[in-house]
This record gives sequence, structure tokens and C-alpha cells, in this order.
Amino acid sequence: METPGSQSSLHRANLERVVRAVRLAGSLTQAEIARTTGLSAATVSNIVRELKDGGTVEVTPTSAGGRRARSVSLSGDAGIVIGVDFGHTHLRVAIGNLAHQVLAEESEPLDVDASSAQGFDRAEELVSRLIAATGVDRSKVAGVGLGVPGPIDVESGTLGSTAILPGWGGTKPAEELRDRLGVPVHVDNDANLGALGELVWGSGKGVRDLAYIKVASGVGAGLVIDGKIYRGPGGTAGEIGHITLDESGPVCRCGNRGCLETFTAARYVLPLLQPGHGPDLTMEGVVRLARDGDPGCRRVIADVGRHIGSGVANLCNLLNPSRVVLGGDLAEAGELVLGPIRESVGRYAIPSAARQLSVLPGALGGRAEVLGALALALSEMGDSTLLDGTLSAAAPAFT
Repeated sequence: METPGSQSSLHRANLERVVRAVRLAGSLTQAEIARTTGLSAATVSNIVRELKDGGTVEVTPTSAGGRRARSVSLSGDAGIVIGVDFGHTHLRVAIGNLAHQVLAEESEPLDVDASSAQGFDRAEELVSRLIAATGVDRSKVAGVGLGVPGPIDVESGTLGSTAILPGWGGTKPAEELRDRLGVPVHVDNDANLGALGELVWGSGKGVRDLAYIKVASGVGAGLVIDGKIYRGPGGTAGEIGHITLDESGPVCRCGNRGCLETFTAARYVLPLLQPGHGPDLTMEGVVRLARDGDPGCRRVIADVGRHIGSGVANLCNLLNPSRVVLGGDLAEAGELVLGPIRESVGRYAIPSAARQLSVLPGALGGRAEVLGALALALSEMGDSTLLDGTLSAAAPAFT
């Protein structure tokens, strides 16, 4: 038994700091580990050697700043995590290892709104199929990240709005999937996971404060403050789609009038163009036509961008993020939508906040949420199993 304050407990704490830093980043040089953890270079070197001898990490030659360095990542066979993303019209599942490598990924169409039971049935089948395809032992699953297109009550784990997912009323998605898969499941809304995915792998890499705006059948924002997702005490932070733009505007599904969503979401935007483009028009089609020069589609996308920019300006004035990342199909419109967003931000945001802000398209496209689910599982898993394996495989060198 370790005594608090003893050499062994201090050593264990240092091991945990190093493993956690590497696990969250995917890979780090030893110098980066020292900066991240605050440990000395000599201590990091000793710990990395111990973890390598125990099979917990892999060390490969690399370069940093033109100098030779050693890159440290968790062993590829130390465990796997699973990401599950429910969109309104799709299900996407990915399997990754603890070194942040995606081993398998698959997406299929699904009317998620219709039935939660059907959605979980399909998710269970797809997870099992991908695990079998990778050939990984199921006992290696360390956890699952789950994304749903709606707010999750932080205390109860219940999906918060039946107006968004009518067939999911009263469900507790994390509990349901945990009972089916038999492993820990961590749930969050799709905008938060999009933010996490872009933060770890995409356009948010390297920043500590950002807002990820997802425009699809609804509009949501994932907020990152000081490198962490901000959810609020009830889990509803980031509902930017329900900022009021016009109190006499269209009635929103939330019951209010003139919400940002009623001017930007696909369900409200597409009817403006369908009379001239047919009933099967999608946002993906609108973006494609706009890029090809269709004047109506270009005008609508510009209008949507200006409205989004009004909401982003409010975020700038309140939170002063350094970066806004636009996700969803709309991001594929590039400057056709980003330009109007920046124009509105410049008009309505405090000048000092607007000057510090960069507005970028997401780098991950439709994969942002499922990769964010992987990142969620990685961030929530504990290190005890990894460290117990290390300490039993190698004698501790106290540092």
C-alpha cells in the first residue's frame, strides 16, 4: 500500500502525469512532456524509459526545431476506444487506439429521429462489426464516446429536448449503450464533440479558446475555454441557435420567435430555394450550386453567413474566443459563407475582440463529431490499468 507523500506515491503521481499528457496529445517529445507536466527533463527521461520497458509507451526518433528528438506515444496495443456519432440522418462509428490512430471507421444512413431503440440496435451491430474487422480483443476496449444531436442534462444523463429528437424522449443514451456494450460510455452533444474533434485533430489544434459552430438541421456551438469543453451547470451551454435575432420572426421549434436557427438551419433555408430547384434539394446541393455560380444559392448562403456572424459577434463580446471553426455541410462553401460571417463580426463585435478572432472552416468535415467522440473517450478514461501493467512489468525507479 502506498503512503501519501511517500516516494512511491510521488512516483505514481509522476507516472500518471506523463501518461495522461501523452494520452491526451497522442504523441509528445520528451521536451514537450516536461513543459506540459512541469517535471524535469531527467525525471521525464527516467519515467519514459520505465514506461517503455513496461510496454506502455512506444518511443520513435523524430525532429523538433531542426534537432533530433524522441516522440513518445502510448503503445498501439495498450487499448482501444470507440466513438459513436448519431446525426439526425446518419450513424457513424470509429475505433481508435490510445496513440490517436483510427483503426476503422464506417458510416451508414439512419433516421435517428424515429426510434432510439432502432438507433441503439444499429450502433451495437456496427460496433461489433468494426471490432471484428480490426481483429482487436474486445477486452481491450477502454471506453466509448457517444454523440447525440441534442442537449444532455449533466446530472441525470437524460436527453434534454424532445423537440429535437422526438423518438428519444426520456432516454439516457450513455446508460443504454453501456448496458449493451458492457463498457464505460461518456455522452455529449454533437456540437461539443465537433469542437473536441477539431481541437485535437483539426482547425482548432494549438489554440486554447474556440467556438465550433455546426449548422445542419439545427444550429449549435461547442465552446472550448482554456482547452476544455464548457458545458454549463445544466449541459446546455452553446445553444447559439436560440439567440433571438427578430422577436417578431418565425416561430422556432423551441417555442420562441426569430431564433438564429430559423434563419440559418437547413429546415428553414431549403424551402426558400426549393421552388426553383426542386423538392429534393439538400444543403450539400445548395453549397455545390453556389460554388458553381448559382445566384440564388449564393445569395442565400451569404444571408446565412451574415446571420451566423451576428451570433458569433455575441460570442465574441461575451467570451472573446481566439478562433471560430465552422462545421457541417455549410463549411464547404468556403469564403462564400466565411466572408459574410467575418463582415457581421466586424460590424457587431467589440473591435478588440473582432481583431483577435480568426474564422476558419472545419478541417474534419463530417468526421469531426465521431473523432470528437474518440477524443472524449480518451480524455475520460483512467490510467490505472495502464500503470498497473507498467509497474508489474518493470521495477520502479523512484524520481
